[in-house]
Amino acid sequence: MVRPALAPNAITRPSKAGDEGVAGALVSTRTARITRVSSDSAQMLREFSAAPADAGMRLDRFVAVQCPELSRTRVQELITADHVRVNGKPASKGSLHLRGGEKITVEIFERPAIAARPEAIPLEVLYEDEDVIAINKPAGMTVHAGAGNVSGTLVNALLGRGLKLSQGGDRLRPGIVHRLDKQTSGVILVAKNDAAHAKLGEAFQQREVKKTYLALVQGILQESIGSIELAIGRDPIHRTRMATTRKSWRGAPIANPRAARTDWRALANIANTTLVEVQLHTGRTHQIRVHFSALKHPVVGDTLYGAAAEWRVGKVTLPKLQRHFLHAARLGFAQPRTGAWTEVLSALPQELSDFLHQLSVAAGQPQSRIDSALRAYL
Repeated sequence: MVRPALAPNAITRPSKAGDEGVAGALVSTRTARITRVSSDSAQMLREFSAAPADAGMRLDRFVAVQCPELSRTRVQELITADHVRVNGKPASKGSLHLRGGEKITVEIFERPAIAARPEAIPLEVLYEDEDVIAINKPAGMTVHAGAGNVSGTLVNALLGRGLKLSQGGDRLRPGIVHRLDKQTSGVILVAKNDAAHAKLGEAFQQREVKKTYLALVQGILQESIGSIELAIGRDPIHRTRMATTRKSWRGAPIANPRAARTDWRALANIANTTLVEVQLHTGRTHQIRVHFSALKHPVVGDTLYGAAAEWRVGKVTLPKLQRHFLHAARLGFAQPRTGAWTEVLSALPQELSDFLHQLSVAAGQPQSRIDSALRAYL
């Protein structure tokens, strides 16, 4: 359901934000002949003969179909590591199109154990006390390690500062009590001990942490304030995306839909975009991005959810924004030891400020309108 909010000054109590998913297996009605399967504790060897009906199919898709336990990302890893062979020779690329009749060998090996290791990566600290640290996460930085991404993360950088983080969660996510998407910048809060981790985790669960975002969305929103209530689940076809029931692929049911609510307030109309302040009442994966996409107002730069690849104002084409326009601008929480209410602010990153300036110049609108809209965040 999408409805206008009842009161422009209503106080909300949002929850934690989610993060990314992984690609799922593909389905095919084509049949390849399995010629051999062998395994030991460290690896498994599979051999297939491509059927004539497989002619024209990409190699990576063929392997993913025959080995449904492997994601397309994992298949690509195996191809890159020369663990997929076609007629005895290492496959050169996953986009190779089969002709039918090839003998394909797949050597599936165990990934080495991933560990969170310290790395010397600069961080901007917005707030720190004996229990927590708030970091200004840049766009492009992943919060913690995962499959195919073992370094350069926020956790690596925090450990590189010599910090002892809480161990209350996953060993790859010490201190992490909430997350931001890779291309979302702004305030992220980290627990430095187990007691703080438990307190903050409960506060997020009970929606007692206030998270406020700034986003630029395509088009002009017709209302000045509103609330979006649409359940979110995994897209049944595009497994790296989330979807609402309104936006599911060809009406296919979304996986495990969960209730989600996003409140927003328009701050300014700039050319054919709307700058909005957003607060979350739930913390589903990609929630803000999915909800505005469902309204047909995707976040500027977010091509995964339907945004334009380049932005034009009249005859002017703006320089491409190398991220999506979503920033965690403010986070309010009760200090886990004392209970004192604490708010941390993050200024809009330079690349987003520059994009707004370029947009206003192209539209012939004064910069003062943007400055006025963002006064509370400057």
